[in-house]
Amino acid sequence: MRLRAMALLLAALTANVSAAPIAASDAHVARMGRAQVADDGGVRFSYPGVSFYLNFDGTRLSAVTQASGKDSYVDVLIDGVPRKLRLEAGRQNTVLAEGLKPGPHVAEIVNRSETWQGTATLLSFDTDGGWRAAPALPGRKLMVLGDSVTCGASMERVAGEKADASWANPRASYGMLLARRLDAQVQLVCYGGRGLIRTWEGKTNELNLADYYGMALPTQPDSVPWDQRDYRPDAIIVSIGTNDMTTGIPERDEYVGAYLSLVRRLLHDHPQAQIMLTEGAILHSEKQAALHSYIADTVRIVADPRVRAIASTHYPGDALDAHPTREQHAGMADDLLPQVRAVMHW
Repeated sequence: MRLRAMALLLAALTANVSAAPIAASDAHVARMGRAQVADDGGVRFSYPGVSFYLNFDGTRLSAVTQASGKDSYVDVLIDGVPRKLRLEAGRQNTVLAEGLKPGPHVAEIVNRSETWQGTATLLSFDTDGGWRAAPALPGRKLMVLGDSVTCGASMERVAGEKADASWANPRASYGMLLARRLDAQVQLVCYGGRGLIRTWEGKTNELNLADYYGMALPTQPDSVPWDQRDYRPDAIIVSIGTNDMTTGIPERDEYVGAYLSLVRRLLHDHPQAQIMLTEGAILHSEKQAALHSYIADTVRIVADPRVRAIASTHYPGDALDAHPTREQHAGMADDLLPQVRAVMHW
């Protein structure tokens, strides 16, 4: 009986049981990615790949959520098993898991949608058991700056259907795959349709990379700034330029000048980071060659040992969509992995 009592006491102590709901910003919740923490403890986010991790005891898990529209999707992983979930517009009590076996469980919630498809907020979590200490995130840190490809857009396309937010899967994107294989955290700082100096439509009066790089939520007309001190990446990959080339190849001096400005800003903001520039997967032929040469000029002129070019392979998407498929994202991660390892000695 004494041994049983000691075992029960130890279990209670290690479980860190707390029956009360907790705010999404509570210390029991680990978070990866850019977000805005509100005064009530809620966490608002819009970049794909923003992730929440928590350990709990119980048979169910729910959250109070708030979405700005009908296009907010998240992945909910319970003990590693994923489920795609659409967050209803407005404030809701959302069931994340139920009917679980009593005992400890690991939950992961990953944002699938892009900023232009809407923002979402996790306000609190609740369970019928208790909370354990938050999972530890990897010590290594990666940041990937890019466009819709980096966001994981359109990789789960369905023949005969119109593209929508449900097709995206940042968890299977090259950036998040690469981070898992490197045992690193990752921020995906990306926005579909945008480039370094202009959008896919050739617009220069909308947010492009130099703008949203500095934002926690690149929402318009009211964006939320990001403090670069809040995340110190060891490695930064910049994969931008596809949308700049849609309406034609930009003039060299203008483009290289803008790239130099961005890279010098990265060097200033993150003196600890190695910076790698690449042309991405969609461009080919003369447009890929032009961007490749612009990147080479940027590296040469900036003349800093922390900045270098790395190679990307062209992946053509498929008959349904020009964005890389899920399998092609895996290939992109395979291509980048040895190059990043060689730079970082990881």
